[in-house]
Amino acid sequence: MSETQSPMIPFRIEPRFVTRVWGWRDLRPWFDRVAEGDPIGEVWLTGDDCEAASGPFAGRRLAEVFRAAGELMTGPGAPDNASPLLIKILFAREKLSVQVHPDDEMARRLGHARGKTECWYALQADPGALVAVGLKPGTTVEKVAEGIAQGTLESSLNMVSVEEGETIYVNAGAVHAVWPGSVLLETQQNCDLTYRMYDYGRPRELHVEKALEALRFGTRAGRVEPRQLADRSLLLDAEYFRIERIPVAGSRTSASLRGEETVPRLAYLFAASGSGQISGAVFEPVELPARGIVAVPAASPDFVLEDRGGLDLIRITPNRPDQAR
Repeated sequence: MSETQSPMIPFRIEPRFVTRVWGWRDLRPWFDRVAEGDPIGEVWLTGDDCEAASGPFAGRRLAEVFRAAGELMTGPGAPDNASPLLIKILFAREKLSVQVHPDDEMARRLGHARGKTECWYALQADPGALVAVGLKPGTTVEKVAEGIAQGTLESSLNMVSVEEGETIYVNAGAVHAVWPGSVLLETQQNCDLTYRMYDYGRPRELHVEKALEALRFGTRAGRVEPRQLADRSLLLDAEYFRIERIPVAGSRTSASLRGEETVPRLAYLFAASGSGQISGAVFEPVELPARGIVAVPAASPDFVLEDRGGLDLIRITPNRPDQAR
């Protein structure tokens, strides 16, 4: 790295393919990947064990990058030197378990750094695709426990149809499940705590006691209508993350991508389809391939993002609870 090159330049992240019993064996055309053993259910784009694929941190785990340069990555006022978001793509061939995630208070009481609020953006959805989000009105803890014991929990789930381009918010405490028929971009707090309530007879551990403690009734989970701004669609602006779909139309500057943000913050640029290239005066161009993701540190120098053909850009930034609008 030259003396004139900033160590906090944008960098591409190598995806990590995670096996799940409910996943796909062949991820093509999304990724050039065919499972050799167990099926692949999740592709982690920003997990702690994902590696930087370009720039001065190439080959280093994302967790190490944040430990080495926490505030430069996330911006002033960051609570710790840890990656704030875990971004994945879900590929469900079978129904996922019916599950729930703890909130921050419960997670910390049990010795974890944070809870897990998440959302899904539908990259693709077949006709009739469904997800479960929350419980039907009138459902009680006793009815949930009975449904778990008798295998009838599905009858208490609030089922929601999902279409391509829709966003569904799933805050901590909301009982939920993903059914086959959609490919989902999942953004969540950087936490993988999942309490399974029901798993369709698969021989995996259930966490019924913790799940019943974690579940909340009357949550804000559900479909979120996008808000059209002057130069982008605001898909979601919640406690822990902000998600935008931004047309590039040739090229856009880094300042244009930030929009109305007044405080520099970490951003992830994800190519839902098509490809792009990021160029700056003090660093080599960074490729943004289809389904690839580039981390833009808060301390990044200015750059230009060029559409290299059909780029459908999703920009994801971490929020603190006081930053959501």
